[in-house]
Amino acid sequence: MPYSSKLLDYFENPRCAGELADANAIAEVANPVCGDVMKLWLKVAANRIIDARFKTQGCSAAIATSSYATEMIIGMDLNQARAITREQIAEALGGLPQSKMHCSVLASDAIRAALRDFK
Repeated sequence: MPYSSKLLDYFENPRCAGELADANAIAEVANPVCGDVMKLWLKVAANRIIDARFKTQGCSAAIATSSYATEMIIGMDLNQARAITREQIAEALGGLPQSKMHCSVLASDAIRAALRDFK
């Protein structure tokens, strides 16, 4: 399965990349099998994600799914963000080969881990 043009666009032109200085929720998750690592910074106010940034070390699918997921959660309330699945992320980018589904897992796991960090 080839990558979609949308996935390639998110890889070549990542949105929300970088650190967020005033973040109040931070998480770093890794996939020990492939070595991908994602760090996610969130700014949460009034039970809503008002800003998000990421840094990912990994393949093109890992970077694209991280970028898309980070952009996707801005404006969501915390319950909506917690409910995001790896399938939603993958489908929104036109699907992923089965061998790359772990990339969308990385992004969904990072969201949940960051929200657990939010106090």
